[in-house]
Amino acid sequence: MIRVFDVRVVDEDGSQLGVMRTADALRLAQERGLDLVEVAPLASPPVARLLDFGQYKYELTKREKEAKRRQRSVTFKEVRLKPKIGIGDFDTKVRRAIEFLEEGDRVKVSVQFRGRELTHPQIGRDLLDKFAEHIKEHGVVERLPLLEGKSMHISVASVHKPKTHEPTPAAAAKGHARTDIDVAAGTDAPTEAHTAETPDIPAAPGPEPDDGEASSGKVN
Repeated sequence: MIRVFDVRVVDEDGSQLGVMRTADALRLAQERGLDLVEVAPLASPPVARLLDFGQYKYELTKREKEAKRRQRSVTFKEVRLKPKIGIGDFDTKVRRAIEFLEEGDRVKVSVQFRGRELTHPQIGRDLLDKFAEHIKEHGVVERLPLLEGKSMHISVASVHKPKTHEPTPAAAAKGHARTDIDVAAGTDAPTEAHTAETPDIPAAPGPEPDDGEASSGKVN
């Protein structure tokens, strides 16, 4: 319940109705079949708005879900090579790296040296240069090959925009039935209403993981 004596009332269309007693504002909301929701409790006097609280919550949750669906974090994938890698394996690694880059991810391409291979770092450098040439249409090399311990690597940034992923039918159906009560803070976020609260229901599961390995995974 709104416990302050006076509130500044905004109607459902956003028009200012002025300052009035809270009891009068509640009566007005009831006459219009709406709820009185306090949206700015720290204002003087607090601001309350006439709206359909259930519909408001539904629209807010829908916008939040749409924003999350469109978001996609850029991950760091890794492709490992060997100095004596065969042509077939090399081409496979190139195709895999291109798949990562087309998804908008960054790729670390490394050459692992063993034993006496460390005495010939130029082999690894030439291999990385060749690899970069094959993927140049999909990524930009961010650093030159450097030998660090027993490996040499380059970092490649994708030239593609990160792809968004549509939710699965099961996730979409589950998300449609979801009703959140927590809303983002701000002037449009209601803090109190004279209607009963709706219990939280767990959020729908997010998009399926990308095909490929995250920054901690390796492609051998």
